[in-house]
Amino acid sequence: MSALPRSLVHFGANLITARTHRRLQREGSAVPAQEKTYASLVRSLAATVYGRESGIEAKMGYDQFRARVPLRVYEEFIPYIERIKAGEADVLWPGRCSFFAISSGTTAGRTKYLPVTEAMLNHFRRAGLDSLFYYTARVGHAGVFHGRHLFLGGSTTLTQIESSPTHPAFAGDLSGITALNLPGWADTHLYEPGAAIAQMSDWPAKIHAIAERTVRRDISLLAGIPSWLLILAQAVLAKSASGKIRPTYLKAVWPNLECLIHGGVPIGPFADELRAIVGPKVNFHEVYPASEGFIATQDADSTFGLRLMADTGLFFEFLPLKEWSEGRLEQLGTRALPLAEVKVGVDYALIMTTPAGLCRYLIGDVVRFVSTDVPRLLYVGRTRLQLSAFGEHVIEKELTDALLTVCQSHGWSICNFHVAPLFVDSAAGQQRGRHEWWIELKTPSAVTPTGPMIAAALDTELQHLNDDYDAKRKGQGLEAPVVRLVMPGLFEQWMRAAGKWGGQGKMPRCRSDRHIADELAKLARFSNDA
Repeated sequence: MSALPRSLVHFGANLITARTHRRLQREGSAVPAQEKTYASLVRSLAATVYGRESGIEAKMGYDQFRARVPLRVYEEFIPYIERIKAGEADVLWPGRCSFFAISSGTTAGRTKYLPVTEAMLNHFRRAGLDSLFYYTARVGHAGVFHGRHLFLGGSTTLTQIESSPTHPAFAGDLSGITALNLPGWADTHLYEPGAAIAQMSDWPAKIHAIAERTVRRDISLLAGIPSWLLILAQAVLAKSASGKIRPTYLKAVWPNLECLIHGGVPIGPFADELRAIVGPKVNFHEVYPASEGFIATQDADSTFGLRLMADTGLFFEFLPLKEWSEGRLEQLGTRALPLAEVKVGVDYALIMTTPAGLCRYLIGDVVRFVSTDVPRLLYVGRTRLQLSAFGEHVIEKELTDALLTVCQSHGWSICNFHVAPLFVDSAAGQQRGRHEWWIELKTPSAVTPTGPMIAAALDTELQHLNDDYDAKRKGQGLEAPVVRLVMPGLFEQWMRAAGKWGGQGKMPRCRSDRHIADELAKLARFSNDA
């Protein structure tokens, strides 16, 4: 079906929209879907090297699986992944693997090579389309399929890696790999920015080329990471200017634009600016993707959280964050819970078993359910990116929410930020620890921001959001925070140096050490001296 007529695409989209709407109305379907997914995955895993070493049997029950198979982080899969890259079959998943998604996530560390098997590609195709039909079911029509869909993703140019001479393997950005493997009808009738531009890896040049190509096309859907969508929007508006007249929002350039899909990072700091620049009556649709698999997507108002995609081939487990200890993973396997046992309001480290053979894999994300009859959740941070140098246990979501509240109350716009601990330094007269915020704002604004003004407001807001932080501040175990307002471009410098500059790059929001903060300080001194 690689060359379906466009009329059939529209007809099929309407049918699937109606079917998806009916499916989403059925409560209680997620747990049976997960049980079916578990049984299917275990049958395949039992036929692999890793499965045999872990004692996985084709018909083993979940309780036995939970007791026998350990939780793993990426580093423990590296020896198996190296064997797959060398061309060996049946290591983590039946057969050989030709594609590997390169991911560094948001934590400092080595590059990950995540296998993308044919079964995994099928998952991404299905989950990607399902998330789009969640949108059409939510708005009640499939009109978005009448225009082109512009995806601001990574380069489709892949690099051949050392492998068996009889089985070449290639590595690259996951969004590039999936773009190369789109269904023929989607590639023909929907996908932008086209094959040639999709191959580009120079992001400024790519943004310019996308704007040049699409400014007069019928774009109905736009998707990407919020910060880069803003950059693209400015480029498109500049390209569409006629004489001295320049449109102020994308809807004036693309009249049929109706949907903006965002994910990868919390949209909060960018939401107001994005809504202004896309224009009126453009719906926002949030997705929760990862290089390891597609996790959740919006099926209702975003305040209700994102619906877990329980029936697209991934098996999910959830380890209560209070149990988390990376040094004790061997003992924590039985503490993980299936979907049927999770509770609302509890923070969980997310565990996935995938058709790429990553079994009971801790991807590093922390989620919190807001409902369980229909499983909807929030992304709240990273297991390795919490701020708890002084026992305050502050998570990324609380930091983001606090800064967003403070900035919205003053009409300030956030470009980027990072929070780190400042430890006791008797020589400098600092007797207790405190938080150090590095913040880049967009100016001008009605009220000129200052570091002390923002610090005081952040301190108040975090005490409201986090009981541990509140207790540490009131018990004088933690000093008031300090805020560094940085010059424009500092975070871009850091991201470029860290290899995170580009459409899929993410800025780590916090750490319990000063690894990133000290690098920012060096860049700031260099910039000031230049």
